[in-house]
Amino acid sequence: MSIPDDAYRHMPDLLGRVQDPMTSRFRQMEQWIAELDAVEAEAGRDPAAWRWTEAEREACRRDLLRGREGEDLWVFGYGSLIWDPAVKVAEFRRARLEGFRRSFCMHLEGGRGSPECPGLMAALDADPGHACEGVAMRLPAEIADEETRIMWMREMITGAYIPAFLPVQTPQGEVEAICFLADRANDRFVFLPRPERAQRIATAEGRLGTNREYLENLLESLHALGIEDPEMVELLAMVREAAPEAATP
Repeated sequence: MSIPDDAYRHMPDLLGRVQDPMTSRFRQMEQWIAELDAVEAEAGRDPAAWRWTEAEREACRRDLLRGREGEDLWVFGYGSLIWDPAVKVAEFRRARLEGFRRSFCMHLEGGRGSPECPGLMAALDADPGHACEGVAMRLPAEIADEETRIMWMREMITGAYIPAFLPVQTPQGEVEAICFLADRANDRFVFLPRPERAQRIATAEGRLGTNREYLENLLESLHALGIEDPEMVELLAMVREAAPEAATP
């Protein structure tokens, strides 16, 4: 297995719930990016206009990781990284990041949305006085360079996040973890009233599935770990009210 059973020693409830990284589509991002470039070109749009180049992604990654070469690295997961990290994790810990909240605030036209029916992607949005509970994942030093390269292709494909090392609290002690934060200055950042957020999530769909499925998967994972997020629960209720015919039995 790409992730040994011992990695779940602090979070046994995660065992059996995390996709094997080697089967994750996010480890095939080069192919996916090439396919999306072809779609953009066929539509008469410049493929380079929708995403960062590999050089831009790598410059961002190298800048953040400078001085940490040869070290284990921690990553904070608050969304799909929890159940589909796509990287080889040596240790999971429950974690809490102060000063941020989980929020559907990033405009989404790919994956679980489309240009015709855009959705919303979750992000860590700055909100003093609040905190986000999730999972801290340790990447062993000997593979951290390659695993973060894969992660940057996934998280920084459009450059819509700000990656930063921030202190996160875990039951086993504080660690500094890579956090992908919402960039409020980015064109993709959009803070909509909750009814509009619910309507978007209820109707958006892309090549990875529906936006609604993502929210349902998120809450299922949080519930399994005993993590409460009343705002997400309320949002899903509004999504189901907006599209009751698609409600999960």
